[in-house]
Amino acid sequence: MNRPAASIATQPGLTTTEAPFIEQAQRDGQLYITQPYELYSEENHQAWQKLYQRMLPRWQRYANPHFLEGIGSLCLDPNRVPRLEDVNRFLRPLTGFEAKAVSGYIPAFLFFDSLRNRQFPTTITIRRSDQLDYLPEPDIFHDIAGHVPMHTDKLFAEALVRFGECAHTAAELVSGIRGRETQMHCLTSIIKAMARFFWFTIEFGLMRGADGLKVYGSGLLSSYGEIAHAIEAPEVQRFPIQLEWAINQAFKIDHYQPLLFIVDSFDHLFGLVDQLEAWMKAGKLNNVAPGEPGVNEEDLKSFLHAELG
Repeated sequence: MNRPAASIATQPGLTTTEAPFIEQAQRDGQLYITQPYELYSEENHQAWQKLYQRMLPRWQRYANPHFLEGIGSLCLDPNRVPRLEDVNRFLRPLTGFEAKAVSGYIPAFLFFDSLRNRQFPTTITIRRSDQLDYLPEPDIFHDIAGHVPMHTDKLFAEALVRFGECAHTAAELVSGIRGRETQMHCLTSIIKAMARFFWFTIEFGLMRGADGLKVYGSGLLSSYGEIAHAIEAPEVQRFPIQLEWAINQAFKIDHYQPLLFIVDSFDHLFGLVDQLEAWMKAGKLNNVAPGEPGVNEEDLKSFLHAELG
């Protein structure tokens, strides 16, 4: 006998790719959801505890001071998966940002527009406790322990908002391009350039500090193995960021990054976002180098049908 959907959606466990609640929300077309905290299993909480405990010494050694201050400001419980309402209670007064629960993938324009509105789309599932180094998709540890502490910093938060504004600029520019083929080519290229910039800064960025290079990219801050590799491995190429290089540089997501870029400060990062928009307006993003990441149909539609009010 088939169980009713409501029964399936309330089964315990919010494990990545194994959560009936998420599967039901996706079937129902619910992009934005609430965090059903009572569904977290003890294994879910154990996964958070293990992840948090093993990352602490790595953060203290490799993370930038803004991140360390942010972790303290959020008052995260090292032993339990965080409640987003508790995270937001500490986060909002600092920068106006808030974590907003989602059921999965967010099309590109909606994601960037969320940043413009100081909302961070946040995954609520967590990886398996026996597979801490395997992450088939972002989870709540990546989002809350990796991204959100950086959102407590005013300068970093303003750079994110400014980046979100670039998505509006892109949608407006593309809406004025005549000829469907040209329009789609330019839009694909602009999205690719924006995704590469985000990847090499917000996700995998390094920052120069008084005591050497430190990590500020969230993909590194949530990875036990790669945070150390990024700073210490001799085979990693580390260069001061050049916008023309970053937007034309393809990347792969399934291995440690062989190339990383360095910013001097979050003022520097904000200036790069300004430069990105200026280049966008000048048409310099309309034909970036081919390669990863791919741009899917949902991403394209999200820009073409964007609400720009």
